[in-house]
Amino acid sequence: MKLPSIDLILTSVADGFRRPESRSRYEAVAAVVATYGAFSLYRYIAKRNRRRRWRDVPKDVVLVHALPRGRLAPNVSPFVLRLETYLRLAKIPYQLDFEEPVGSKGKSPWVTWNGEEIADSQIIIERLGRHYGKDFTSRLTAEQQAAARAISLMMTEHLCWGLRVWRYELNRGRAVVQSMPSAPFYMRLGMPLFRWKIMRDLRVQGIGKHSPEEVEDMVKKDLAAISLYLGEKPFLMGDEPSEVDCTVFGFLAQLKWHYPGSPYEAMLEADFPNLSSYILRVKEKLWPDWDQCLARP
Repeated sequence: MKLPSIDLILTSVADGFRRPESRSRYEAVAAVVATYGAFSLYRYIAKRNRRRRWRDVPKDVVLVHALPRGRLAPNVSPFVLRLETYLRLAKIPYQLDFEEPVGSKGKSPWVTWNGEEIADSQIIIERLGRHYGKDFTSRLTAEQQAAARAISLMMTEHLCWGLRVWRYELNRGRAVVQSMPSAPFYMRLGMPLFRWKIMRDLRVQGIGKHSPEEVEDMVKKDLAAISLYLGEKPFLMGDEPSEVDCTVFGFLAQLKWHYPGSPYEAMLEADFPNLSSYILRVKEKLWPDWDQCLARP
C-alpha cells in the first residue's frame, strides 16, 4: 500500500482547517500541543537548573533525593528511611533534596554523589560502603551474612508487597497523604493514578491476587520470623547494628508510626513486643534528632 506524500497530507490538513466546523477542533489541538510543549520546556529547564545547583554540594557529601518529610517518622518511604539510617550508621555526610524525589529508574530514593547519579537504595548502600570502608556486613560471620541477606530480601521483596496491599488498596493511600503534611499539591492530586499503578504492580507480582486475610497472615509470618531471629539481642546480628538493621528499621518504623489503624500497628505491640522495643532502640541510637526531622503541619 502506497503512503500519501507529505505535501498531500499538509494540503489536506490545511483544507480541513479552513472549514469553520473544523477550525475550533484544530485550535483546541494546537492549544493542547502548545501547552504540553511549554510544560516540557519548563521541566527541562527546571531539571537543568537543579543539577547546576547540585554541583555546588561539597565533594563526598551524598545528596539524597527523597519524598518530603513524614509527620511521625522522618519519611513515609521505608527505602528512604533505610538509606538515611545507613548514612547515619556509617557517619557519611549527606544532604536532602525534596524537589526531584524520583530518579531515572522511577525509584525513590536516588542520590547525587560526586557528580554521579545512583538509584536504588541497595545499590547506593553497597557503593558507598565500598568507597568509605563502611561495609558492616563484611565483618559478620559467613552464617550471619547469609541470614542478613535473607532477612533483607524478605523485607524488600516480600513483606514490602504485603504492606503495600494495606497502604494503597485497603487504606486507599489516605495514610500516606496524611503522613506527609508538606507534600506538594501534585502528589496529593496524583494519588489516584499512583494507586492505580501500585495496584497493577501488586497483581503482576502476585500478592495482589490474594484476599486481605491471606496477605495479613503472610505479613504476620514475616514479622514472626524477624522477631524469632532477633530474640533478646540488641540488634539482629548482635551487639552492634549493621546494614540489615537499617533495612528492617526502615520498614518496621512505618508500621509503628505511619500505618494508623492497620492490623500491623497492633501486631507490634500485642504479638511482637521485642520488635517494638527494637524499633525504639535503633531510633535512640541513630536518630537522636528524630523530632527535629519530622515535618511540621
